Order: sequence, then structure tokens, then C-alpha cells
Amino acid sequence: MKVRNHRDLWAGVMFFVFGVLFMVLSQQYKMGTAGRMGPAYFPTMLGALLAILGLAIFFGAYAKVNREMKLESVGWRELSLVLFSVALFALLLPLMGMVIALVVLIGVSSLASHEFSLKDTAGSTVVLIALSYLVFAKGLELQFPVWPTFLTH
Repeated sequence: MKVRNHRDLWAGVMFFVFGVLFMVLSQQYKMGTAGRMGPAYFPTMLGALLAILGLAIFFGAYAKVNREMKLESVGWRELSLVLFSVALFALLLPLMGMVIALVVLIGVSSLASHEFSLKDTAGSTVVLIALSYLVFAKGLELQFPVWPTFLTH
């Protein structure tokens, strides 16, 4: 059997490994049943589905209907910018609030795009702030600052 799509092969491996990892790590909690779910139930079932999806993608990489596709080089600059923006968000959220942390997250991560547009970034920022506020602050009533903490005291 010849690997026809290397991207699918490695994506399948990644999904399978993460799925199994979720299943194994969630076993430290009580499982429960489908009718009365314990804390381990959802991550275990989600991990199982992810592992099954990974296997399907992995074996699909060998299918003759796939055109041959090799892996491309990793865009380290882009990957670093996205990971750095997520780390900045985590650091800024408690002190600067959701709005400022999201502006920084979207601004820094958008620099990773080869098709960067200030207009598109500004539009995305406004929409994501509004949706995040409605879903997380109002809808789910999560307890995190929306605005910088030094402005509210």
C-alpha cells in the first residue's frame, strides 16, 4: 500500500493520538452513564470520536481516489505568531479584560496571514468582541473581566 496523501496520513495520526490522550487522561474522573453523565463521560466520548475520525482519515490517505499530495514545509513564523497571540490572550485576560485581550489576540494572529488586511482584521475584531460578550459574559455569565480591572475600581 502506498501513501497517496501525506497530509491526511499525519492529520489522522494527530487526531488519533489526541483522541486516545483525551480518553486516557479523562479516566481519573468518574464516568457515569449516558443518562447521568460524570465528568469523564464527555471527554471520553469526544476522545473516542476523535480517535475514530483519525483512523478514518489515516486509512483514507491510502485510497486510490486521492491525488498524490506531499507535505509542505512548516510555516514557523505563522505558527509562532498564532501561539504567541494565544499566550498573550491568556496573560492579558485577567488584568486587561476580554475586550483588550481579544484585540491583541486578533491583531497579532492576523499578522500570520499572507492575506492580511487591516479592514478585515478590524471587522473581525468588532464581530468577535460582540459575539464573545454576548455568549460568554451575558449568555453563560462567565466570571472574567470585560474591561481592564484598573478602570473598574
